[in-house]
Amino acid sequence: MNIMLEKLIKIREKQSKEPKSIVKKAGFTLIELSIVLVIIGLIVGGVLVGQDLIKAAEIRATIAQYEKYNSAMNTFRTKYNGMPGDLLSTQALAFGLTCLGGSATTCTGGTGLGDGNGLLEGAAAGTAAQIGEPPLMWRQLVDASLIDGSVGSTIVQTSGAMTTAGPASFFPAAKLGRGNYWIAGANTGFNYYMLGSVSTTSATDAAYAATPQGSTPIEAYNIDSKLDDGMPNTGIVQARGTAIAPNTLMGAIVAGNAAAGGGSATEASTSCQISATTTATATGNTYARGSTAGNSPNCLLRLRFN
Repeated sequence: MNIMLEKLIKIREKQSKEPKSIVKKAGFTLIELSIVLVIIGLIVGGVLVGQDLIKAAEIRATIAQYEKYNSAMNTFRTKYNGMPGDLLSTQALAFGLTCLGGSATTCTGGTGLGDGNGLLEGAAAGTAAQIGEPPLMWRQLVDASLIDGSVGSTIVQTSGAMTTAGPASFFPAAKLGRGNYWIAGANTGFNYYMLGSVSTTSATDAAYAATPQGSTPIEAYNIDSKLDDGMPNTGIVQARGTAIAPNTLMGAIVAGNAAAGGGSATEASTSCQISATTTATATGNTYARGSTAGNSPNCLLRLRFN
């Protein structure tokens, strides 16, 4: 009996030391694989949805900036009886705001240097070059504590010239990203904001990046639709897909002038806008919201002061 018992114990010990079967070591079951695939799908879907939510938030934030700046402009006009940047230099000096012309203590002003004519002129009548009143506008809004930041702190008070410090030193960055900044200017009796990618600044102007178009057609359409009529050639929000020289960026939209101030008379179908005729001034044009052009930064936006 003892011998038999000892044999059974040895057999059991031997079995316990043997490797487990290959079948038991096999991979996941179909149920387990299905669960893993479902989890992966949820993660991928969450990432894509998250990207859409981020884009939507950027567009909302950019629209909020436009409305904030309009509100700040109106508050400034009510408080100081003039438009920021264009406010008479003598008035600005009296209120302790940054002013132009003469010196920092005299501020004699003059055309494009705070002349009170209601237009943001670039140190010369009728121009929108980023020197003089256009960059001064942002500085005076900061002086009046109506917008945050320190833009324009190094503006030259005699001429309203900028420096090579870069666009972030003179213009508010747009929430849309991609190097977009808010700049301003006047044309044909109206003042405008311009939303575009700016790379450098100099004593006489601001220079666009190699690809100045900073908004995709889908983004431009959404901004236009929420603020205006959703059409690129009409209303207070207008868009172009061609490069625009900074000193003419507020130019009138006329026949033979695709860009608001320069460029070809037609817009390519892969650019910011399309229509049956591709004529830039056609009121039937719409934003190129296709899967390819619609998601590429092909648009510059011009928004009229409200």
